[in-house]
Formats: sequence, C-alpha cells, structure tokens
Amino acid sequence: MDLKSHIRDIPDFPQPGILFRDITPLLANPTSMQYSIDLFAEQVAGLQPDYIAGIESRGFMFGMPLAYKLGVGFAPVRKPGKLPAAVHSATYELEYGNDTLELHQDAFPAGSRVLIIDDLIATGGTAAATADLVVQTGSTVAGFGFVIELLALQGRSKLPEAPVTVLLQY
Repeated sequence: MDLKSHIRDIPDFPQPGILFRDITPLLANPTSMQYSIDLFAEQVAGLQPDYIAGIESRGFMFGMPLAYKLGVGFAPVRKPGKLPAAVHSATYELEYGNDTLELHQDAFPAGSRVLIIDDLIATGGTAAATADLVVQTGSTVAGFGFVIELLALQGRSKLPEAPVTVLLQY
C-alpha cells in the first residue's frame, strides 16, 4: 500500500516556512490505518517491548493500537500539568520553539523495555526528551517508531542508540 498517498501536505503550518505532514487522511481511511498499525507491529515485534510510550498527542493514535496488537502496556507522554500523579519532566527544542514533556514516575517498572512511538520525527528533540523520561524511570529504550521521518532535519542524530522504525521518509 502507498501510505504516502494518505498524507496531506499543509504549507505554512503551524507557522510560515513549515510544511506540515498531515496524517489525518491516513487515520480516516480504515484500510491505511489498519495497514500502518499492522506494519508497525510486524517491524517492531522483534524489539520485544514491555511497554509503549506514546508521545502527545498523535503518538497516542498509533501507540495505543500498537500496544494492543503487541499485547503490551501503554503510557502517555504528556505536556505539563496533564498527568495527575508524580512525574518526571524533560525540556527540549523543536524546530519552531521549546517545550516540556512529562511521564508518570511509576509508568514502568524499573528494567522495562519501552518502545517510543510518535507520528513524526523532525529534529529529534521530542523523541530524545521522551527517551530521557524513559531512562528516568529506570527503564531501557527498546527502540523508536515513527510514521514519518523528515530526513533533511537529521532527527536520528539526537536519539540515543536504539533501533528506529519508520514507515515513510520525506
């Protein structure tokens, strides 16, 4: 299946000069959505994760069904103030500003293998911050999974050493 045909380009969003890769058409099509989850599951099963950490908010859309398919737990990585219990925090830079992410301190038992999932890797800051959060819990980053990778921004260079699974590259 040609997943790229289900990605819409939105110029100048969220600010001028950014070309946003919109996954909502992929999600709206049951066949492309199912195919992307099945493909992810096939490609990451060998990493043997115990949990999936889904990055707010589009990482939830892929992380939850992937966790279900793999039979593993799921933990949300959220913006500040959204999680009710004690959290770890990490601040990072994105291609158009700074942000902070949080993860419950008890999201995973120490020693767990955690697969980090998001819709897109651009500069790598968000995924690297999430990896830092996983390590703060005493767990290991089993790998990363992204629907889209923007190659020109070289986001992989910011990630810690771990396998990276990508469905589409631009």
